[in-house]
Amino acid sequence: MEGYFDTSYGRERAPRRSLIGRLADGVLTVLTAAVAATLLLTYAAPYVNPASVWLFPVLGLIAPATYLAAVLLTLYWVVRWRPRRALAMLLVTGCGLFGVSLFYKPELRRRYAETETKERGTLLFMTYNVRNFADDAGRNVAGKVLRFVQETAPDVVCFQEYSPSLAEKSAEYRAFAQTYPHRVGGRGAEFEPMVLFSKHPVAGWGATRDGLPEDGIRESLWADIRIKDDTVRVFNNHLHSTAIKAEDNEFITKHRYISDSAREDKIRSIVHRFRDNSILRAEQADSIAKAVAATSLARIVCGDFNDTPMSYVYRTMARGLDDAFSSCGRGYSHTFRGFFNALRIDYVLVSDEFEPLTYEVPDVEFSDHLPVVVRMRYRYRH
Repeated sequence: MEGYFDTSYGRERAPRRSLIGRLADGVLTVLTAAVAATLLLTYAAPYVNPASVWLFPVLGLIAPATYLAAVLLTLYWVVRWRPRRALAMLLVTGCGLFGVSLFYKPELRRRYAETETKERGTLLFMTYNVRNFADDAGRNVAGKVLRFVQETAPDVVCFQEYSPSLAEKSAEYRAFAQTYPHRVGGRGAEFEPMVLFSKHPVAGWGATRDGLPEDGIRESLWADIRIKDDTVRVFNNHLHSTAIKAEDNEFITKHRYISDSAREDKIRSIVHRFRDNSILRAEQADSIAKAVAATSLARIVCGDFNDTPMSYVYRTMARGLDDAFSSCGRGYSHTFRGFFNALRIDYVLVSDEFEPLTYEVPDVEFSDHLPVVVRMRYRYRH
């Protein structure tokens, strides 16, 4: 056939591509190169201190979207049968497989959560940024939060952005305090935003101070909890916020930057705040990680890190520890109700003495964050 078989040479010729096809390939080739370069830089984000190159936290923030775009472009070149471009993208996306479990865990087998939840000899743990007990409409939900925690029944719960005055004025607080008689933080100017409640006795507590800014003593609170004859150290953390406000979130997620006449100033303000606070969080993570590594006790490190798994902060805080989501989570987990529900910034990390069994993020709308609930088995030393 003409265009497909050359009678002069007796061999097949490649079919001619349409103009539209060539234009599409040209545009997507440029896009592929840009996405591939961005993804390769994203892989380096956990290893570069934002103080050196502040752009890397931004790349970590959009890492899931970048990786998804790379996968789709890879499929496009496979379907179009462009072997060189397809192979190049397969190599680029393949390099990122190590980080996929930080965001997504396929459910390969059916889980029996009720059986695991009732297992004896386990510890149920919760971390929750409660946003000063204010819901999306600004209403006081302290009583609802305390009731929810009691119904979930963790052995230990760590709160961030905790308001003791609102909690203690609620009708539910007396019953809550009886269930959790051991309390650390939540009172006084230094520890008010941070608090830990436990059913188990507390042997000691303190704060990570060295190297942090003046208000940094509010960012990390630790407590030694007695479990049978062993002592476990829990670090409750709230690293510096990104300073991205609700109006900033709407400006981005609702695409208002397209029509806003002041978009340049707003974008510049968002970028500057994000840059400055990324650098500050990295300093805090360095200091807290040193304190975590210095203890010989079994460790649980939890809280609101205000950074994604593809970040210097996460890598520093998680060094030598297991991420409960990576161990036993499933699906795509987000813990922040905003920015397209794409961000996992609240964590439960554990040392080798613990084996995470279940990981849950209950879908409650009391705060802009979601609680993280982890059941874990503790390997007793005694």
